[in-house]
Amino acid sequence: MVTAVSGFQRHVSLSMNLLLAHDEVVIIVDDDAAVREPLCLFLQEQGLAVIEADSAGELMHILPTRNVALILLDIGLPDSDGLSLLPTIVENYPDTSIVMLTGVADLQVALECIRKGADDYLTKPAEFNEILFVVRKTLEKRRLIFENRKYQEDLEKAHFRINMLHQLSVKMNTAYLSTVELDEILRAVLVGITAAEGLRFNRAFLAMFDDKNTFLNGRMAIGPDQRADAQHIWKEIKEKRLNFFDIVQNLKKSINDEYTEINRTVKRLHVDAADTSSILIKSAHERRSIKVFKENGSVPVPVERRVRDAREGYSTPDVLEKRTHKEKEAQEPLPVPTDLITLLGEESFVVVPLFSPSRPFGVIIADNFVTHEPITDGHLSALELFASQASLAIEHSHLYSDMQKKIEELENLNNELDKNKDMLVEAERYAALGHMAAQLVHAIRNPVTSIGGVARILSKKNSDPEWTKYLQVMGKETARLESILEDLFDFVTETKFNKERANILPLIERTVMLVQNTMNKQSIVWEFDFPEHDLFLEVDQYLFRKMVLHLLKNAIDAMTDGGKLAIIVREEPGKVHISLLDTGPGITDVDFEKAKTPFFTTKMYGTGMGLSMVERVVEGHHGHFFLRNRKSGGMEAIVTLPAQ
Repeated sequence: MVTAVSGFQRHVSLSMNLLLAHDEVVIIVDDDAAVREPLCLFLQEQGLAVIEADSAGELMHILPTRNVALILLDIGLPDSDGLSLLPTIVENYPDTSIVMLTGVADLQVALECIRKGADDYLTKPAEFNEILFVVRKTLEKRRLIFENRKYQEDLEKAHFRINMLHQLSVKMNTAYLSTVELDEILRAVLVGITAAEGLRFNRAFLAMFDDKNTFLNGRMAIGPDQRADAQHIWKEIKEKRLNFFDIVQNLKKSINDEYTEINRTVKRLHVDAADTSSILIKSAHERRSIKVFKENGSVPVPVERRVRDAREGYSTPDVLEKRTHKEKEAQEPLPVPTDLITLLGEESFVVVPLFSPSRPFGVIIADNFVTHEPITDGHLSALELFASQASLAIEHSHLYSDMQKKIEELENLNNELDKNKDMLVEAERYAALGHMAAQLVHAIRNPVTSIGGVARILSKKNSDPEWTKYLQVMGKETARLESILEDLFDFVTETKFNKERANILPLIERTVMLVQNTMNKQSIVWEFDFPEHDLFLEVDQYLFRKMVLHLLKNAIDAMTDGGKLAIIVREEPGKVHISLLDTGPGITDVDFEKAKTPFFTTKMYGTGMGLSMVERVVEGHHGHFFLRNRKSGGMEAIVTLPAQ
């Protein structure tokens, strides 16, 4: 019988120990030592850590200093009423259970105790076994509350992770992923790895292969620079009540800040892709997760490698019959480079690959730099899930980038085809015009020359003033026809450029002198705005002066009632700008695009060949020519030529 009781007591003691944490205690508060001391000894024999208090003051002194799981509280204390003390304890120590003790069996008192927050109620004197039963039930109830709370927290975390993965999937499947958006997704993954609501790693590093897959380079990182900074960062996050997505936005600058220590650390990560001894390269190329950890406190760090079940077709670990020789070798420890441990400043971490079906992208490195908590297989599996999301985002970004390049190439090809088509049409048009113009020049030049020559001979032999006037008109008009035919002939004749180094400023001045009388007759004022030094260019002097002459005539013809002409020459690095500004009426929007078209003119007379000739000469000098209306009125003709 004694053996049976002892066995029962041992079972009770064992179960009671499971109801208290290692630092939790039970307090018996009663001013009667005859009740308090025997009960304390009894509960201690049951395996409970029990302390005593004989007053409310002593209880309130103990509560802030000890982790109290249960209070056996007497209602009638000498310095305070236990019933009035009850609300204060419940409010300040909500995780502490309370069983009220009283010498009066009163139902109303019992209900008042329960209403104010007590877990149970006992009437003294009570048998110790009865008290033990109530204590055990109260502690069991308390433990169930804690477990339910933890279970609820785990459910909330699981719900958050599912929601977070959903948000990441939505981002990654957005059709217009750009490089910036890719960085935002990778940042979200790193935050998810380190956030308290996520995987709760202390730090995360991202390393990516370059475009040629020749080097693995550090790209971005997240986490405290030093262990001392961690508490400050976590406290700030808690005080500001930042959720996951708030942290992503708030840490956007710090992650991209090259001057933070953790980003300087990740930027120093540079591994040759051909270095197969590196665990980072092995993880990326062999598509395996690697866990690095200290064993028995030794400095040489072995590596545990896990076969990824999603790629190999079975879970890890699995039955040995399914393992190939290569997979068995994959489980053997590998040496870890000391320079990698030195760089990270941590000897325990995990490496998870990022890859697409066609090629590796890089790796994620995560550790518990601050807390030194062990990294479990569950943490590693969750991290692999994050890595899969990041890999999908990278693949989508590359596909989008390739698509944009193809679209740009097709657009360029289409534009080139359009240009070639326009050039072909223009070439055919000019060929037809040239053929027609050549026939006209050949058919008209000789008769016009003959008529002009005869008119000049007759005017010299004639003495009648009236006939002389008519003959002079004939000579003048035939001279104009000869000039038009010369322009037409120049247009249809292939222009040959004889370039030489020449100072263009005197060339412009001498050309202006050719039209000086015309400008004086039309009351046109002109001015030069040239550099003070000589300006030498490689030009065909004859064609250059002809180009300037056409521009001058075009400006003079626009100012029949007088005006002002400014010739301006300006230098820029590698360029020279020649501008002619007049105060004429300008060109209407309808005629603007046709202004340089051959044979187009708005004048009562003229061939419309002048500006076409200008453009041909400018292009022959590898320059650019364009017109624009001035805001103050008039036209500006600008010729840009390459400098030496």
